Amino acid sequence: MNKAFAWIAKVGIGMLVVTGMSCNQQGTSPASVSTTGDSTQANTETIVYVNVDTLLEKYEYFKDVRTKLEEKAKKAQADLQSRGTAFQREVADYQQKAATMSASDRQSTEERLARKQDELARHNQNASTSFAQEEASENEKLYARITDYLKKHAKENGYKFVLTYSAASPGVLYADESLEITDAVLTALNAEYAKEKK
Repeated sequence: MNKAFAWIAKVGIGMLVVTGMSCNQQGTSPASVSTTGDSTQANTETIVYVNVDTLLEKYEYFKDVRTKLEEKAKKAQADLQSRGTAFQREVADYQQKAATMSASDRQSTEERLARKQDELARHNQNASTSFAQEEASENEKLYARITDYLKKHAKENGYKFVLTYSAASPGVLYADESLEITDAVLTALNAEYAKEKK
């Protein structure tokens, strides 16, 4: 399943642009400070990051999807193993009886076993393809959920870029912890998902 969601780690190598605002509007500095008269507005960061490792570990939607896919994979594996074991029994039975069979019986049995072997291989391939397609579909849904939320969050907070960070694939070598918004994003995503589940 970790491989299934490798896309999010790859996103960490680059930047995920979540708004269409230009960096040149307020210079190229990563943060901007707005001052009005004697009062100084709180530092508004325009570049922030999300720790993907934490997000995937604690995002309830991702956990549910991962559990569902793992259960499906176990069932498919059990089915494939059962079919393979049954086929091996047929082959072993044929090998025991082959010496006493007529040449035409041996030939027809071998042809039947060859067809069964091909069917088993096709079934395995179809199951694998179907699972990969479902996994890809779930990846797309996860990506859409996260980016849709981040677009709203970035717009509400004036962020121009939201970067991803992952220890497994660190595209960001250093980030000040004050720029991390993982907890806020995670809380909001989990709250949205909890409402959907009701």
